[in-house]
Amino acid sequence: MQILKIILIIAEFIICIAISILAMIQAKSDAGLSSTITGSSTNNFFEKNKGRTKEGMQKRWTIILGILFVIVTIVLSIIYIA
Repeated sequence: MQILKIILIIAEFIICIAISILAMIQAKSDAGLSSTITGSSTNNFFEKNKGRTKEGMQKRWTIILGILFVIVTIVLSIIYIA
């Protein structure tokens, strides 16, 4: 059980560093609430293929790593309680 704790702590640390780096290098989107109020909606080629761009990949990996971070944290808390 001790080896599992060490592996999960190392994984948590690596995920935490990766999320921090990805969050810092992402571009800020300025659309915010104003586009919701004005109803501006761009339906162009770039918006349809945004997931394939560098920014789209960074956003996807940030979400994936965030979910992994939560899962590893829950598993660690269960292991430490037991």
